[in-house]
Amino acid sequence: MAMTRPRSIPEILTDAVNQFTMLVRKETQLARTEMSEKVTDLAVGIGLLVGGAILLIPALVILLQAAVTALVDAKIAMVWATLIVGGTALAIGVILLAIGALRLRAARPVPSRTIEQLQHDAEMAKYQLRTDHGTTEREA
Repeated sequence: MAMTRPRSIPEILTDAVNQFTMLVRKETQLARTEMSEKVTDLAVGIGLLVGGAILLIPALVILLQAAVTALVDAKIAMVWATLIVGGTALAIGVILLAIGALRLRAARPVPSRTIEQLQHDAEMAKYQLRTDHGTTEREA
């Protein structure tokens, strides 16, 4: 059984500062990595939305004009046919915008894993301080 000598206060403080520095460095690295992943996912999602919208606009205009023409051919006045098709397109567009806004709000770029890890580290530090404090009182 190996005997360990009691550590001095400067040694304990030096060890605590070194461990804290290493912890901060690791947590910063984790936060950077997590934020990078979130920002990349968000950028890809926005890029796909914009690209899809740019390609779909001309096709939608042609299809809406075809719907108006079909309603006019079905003996509905041009004004009413245009209002029916325009109103339907407006309602669908509002629904899609609302769903898209909810999805973007849900994809907040918050480093949740880092926050959880920091909370865990804080609890562990409190535990170690209580344990170290109890040990030094018993040895004295």
